[in-house]
Amino acid sequence: MIENTYLYQEIHQQPGVLAKILKFEDQNIQDLAAAIQKRRITHIVIAARGTSDNAARYAKYLFGALNGITVALATPSLFSLYQQPPQFQDALVLGISQSGQSPDIVSVLRAAREQGALTGAITNSADSPLAQTSEHVIHLHAGQERSIAATKTYTSELAAIAMLSVALRADAGLKSELAKIPDRVSKTLALDPEIHQIAARYRYMKVCVVVGRGYNYATAFELALKLKELTYTVVEPYSSADFLHGPVAMIEPGFPVIVIAPEGVLTPEMADFISTIKKRSAEVIAISDVPAILNQVRIPLKLPVSVPEWLSPLISIVPGQMLAMYLAHERNFDVDQPRALHKVTETN
Repeated sequence: MIENTYLYQEIHQQPGVLAKILKFEDQNIQDLAAAIQKRRITHIVIAARGTSDNAARYAKYLFGALNGITVALATPSLFSLYQQPPQFQDALVLGISQSGQSPDIVSVLRAAREQGALTGAITNSADSPLAQTSEHVIHLHAGQERSIAATKTYTSELAAIAMLSVALRADAGLKSELAKIPDRVSKTLALDPEIHQIAARYRYMKVCVVVGRGYNYATAFELALKLKELTYTVVEPYSSADFLHGPVAMIEPGFPVIVIAPEGVLTPEMADFISTIKKRSAEVIAISDVPAILNQVRIPLKLPVSVPEWLSPLISIVPGQMLAMYLAHERNFDVDQPRALHKVTETN
C-alpha cells in the first residue's frame, strides 16, 4: 500500500516539520539576521544542488522582493575544480544542503570563510561538513528522510528562507502569516484522494512541461524534478514568459502542461497564458486557488487554502509532490528507491 511507503509518510509529515522549524530555529534565524545587518550585507550568494537549488530560486525572489537584497547562485565548480573562487566582499554566503555532505558546496563555504565573508548553512545535519564550515547554522528539524526524493526537507528549506527574510524585515504581520503555514499545509494535504484518482489518467504520459513564474518559478523546477526522479518522465520547467519565447512550438493537441498559478500579481498573466496554450489544444493541469483559472482548465487542482503570494511555494508544491508520488505508483515504480539514485549525492 502506498500509505506504507516512506515517501507518503514524509509528505504527510510536513506540517509537523514546519511547526518545529518555526519553533526551534527562531533564535538562530534572529542571530543570522543581526549579523547581516551589523555587517551591512548587500547581497547573498547561495551554493546548492538539486532540490536545494530550487529552494535557492525561491530565495532569489523573496530576498529581492521583501528585503531589496540581490541573490546570486554560486558556481561550485569554480571552487572545487577550477580553484578560482570569485571575491565575495560584502556578501552572505549561504550553503543549502539536506545532507551537508557534498564537497563542492562545502568548498564554496570554506573559501568564503577564508575571505572573511559571513557564512551560513541551512541543513538537516547539524554535524555535517557544511555545518562545521559555517558560522551560522539553521537546522531543518525534518528528522531522517528515508525516501530518496526530498519532500519535507524542501518545504523546511523554504520555511528557513522565509523566516530569515521576515526577520530582516522585522515585520510582525509577515511573521504572523508565516506562523499559519503548518496548518495551511495540513489543509492542502486533503487533496490526496483527488490527486490519487487523477494520476491514473497520466500513466502513459511520456513528456510534459511545468510552468510557473515569480515566487513559483522555484515550484515549477521542483515539481519537474520530482516527476523526473519518481516517474522517469521527460519534464521541463519554464516561466510562462520564457515558454512563449520558443518552447510553445512543442504544444500539440493533448500535450500536458502543469501550471502553478496561486492568487497573486501574476494571476492575469497566468490566465492569459492558459488561454494561449489552450488555443493550441494543450491539456492543462492547474494548481491554483483562483476560480477564473480553475474554470478554464481540463484538470483543476483547487488549493483548499489561500496564502500571500510570497508564501505560496510552501503550499503549491504539496499537490505536485503527491501527483509525482501517485503517478510513480500507477506505473508500479518503487517510490522510495527510484532507479540510479542515492539519498546523498556527493559532487566535486
